Amino acid sequence: MTVESPTTALPPLPSPLDQAERLIALGVHERAGITADDVRTFAGKAAGDSGALLAVHPDRVPASDLAPLLQRDGKPGFVVTDMTDVDRFAPVGIALPDSPLYLITGVDRGDRMSNWSPEEALPELEREGRTPLLLCEGIHWVLQQPEALDRNLCFMTIGSRLRKENGRFDSRTPAIWISNGTGRDGKERRGAPKVGWCWWGNRHTWLGFGSAVDRTA
Repeated sequence: MTVESPTTALPPLPSPLDQAERLIALGVHERAGITADDVRTFAGKAAGDSGALLAVHPDRVPASDLAPLLQRDGKPGFVVTDMTDVDRFAPVGIALPDSPLYLITGVDRGDRMSNWSPEEALPELEREGRTPLLLCEGIHWVLQQPEALDRNLCFMTIGSRLRKENGRFDSRTPAIWISNGTGRDGKERRGAPKVGWCWWGNRHTWLGFGSAVDRTA
């Protein structure tokens, strides 16, 4: 399979300090049980890490708490109704920093892999030395850079998987895209950011694969 064009150019991420203020304004620090000063102090030490994404550890704030904080055209984000187990999707093969806050470098939407299946994309990301984003990390990215979610240019977060009681992985994989307001989403949610799922073996022309270079504390 041929790797196609790189991710469509996005504006630079806000500085770590600006990202910290964004999280504080949304009350993410309170949900995570950390103080605003802690967030600002961490971001201040990371001030030189231009282009890095500031994230709260998923053990502190789950996806179900973060998704409603997303906004697009004045409409809040949501989790699809048939994904009540969204917070059970956990990191697989990914070592997270042992810190309430950490930085993610080299974030990319993976447009070049549009129309690949997760099953096909994961080994390619590993070959490139990249690590797939977790669902919570993807939400953090869109919170800080709403332009990362664009019509027909959205992304999966295949670093998060759900392991079933029998030890096998659930065949769903999380993704973040824009609702068309159809079906159970409801017309009032047309254009809203949406956390949903796709099958591990299926391809979607409008979904790339969110990934990064590294995570550091």
